[in-house]
Amino acid sequence: MQLKNLADKYDQALIRTNVGDIKVQFYTMDAPLSVNNFLNLAEEGFYNSTMFHRVIKDFMIQGGDPNSRDSDWSNDGTGGPGYQFKDEINAHKLVRGSLAMANSGPDTNGSQFFIVTADETPWLDGKHTNFGYVTDGMDVVDEISAAAVNENAHPLKDIIVEDVQLLNSAD
Repeated sequence: MQLKNLADKYDQALIRTNVGDIKVQFYTMDAPLSVNNFLNLAEEGFYNSTMFHRVIKDFMIQGGDPNSRDSDWSNDGTGGPGYQFKDEINAHKLVRGSLAMANSGPDTNGSQFFIVTADETPWLDGKHTNFGYVTDGMDVVDEISAAAVNENAHPLKDIIVEDVQLLNSAD
């Protein structure tokens, strides 16, 4: 995994969805690998046309799986960029608005991420890297969180990440 150091250039991103926009600020100093991974994937268009494939009301919304682009819902949640990287557990608790890496166990981070909608999730602290937080568009996150879902927490209507724009708060 060879990543460009984009965290020196960008400290925010705008996740554009078919529901609305979600602006996030990164914890660059506390999760540099996770931030750079997200920025690199976003810059290359990896997240474009992926879905928020897992939505659990009053808990979280999850996206970032390339498998979610196809019509086969059974493989959603299993895809990634073709590599994994280590956790960067830090002091930031996973609370409402947190942006964190989804994983299937220790040090299995890839491309999938989630945004917390619960006020707090102490059972996740120490298990998922918190690498940022929502600064604008929490109303969009809440609208996504309220979507009708099937028995596997997959939204019944497509919630599409159209693209991710990289931003610098100094601009």
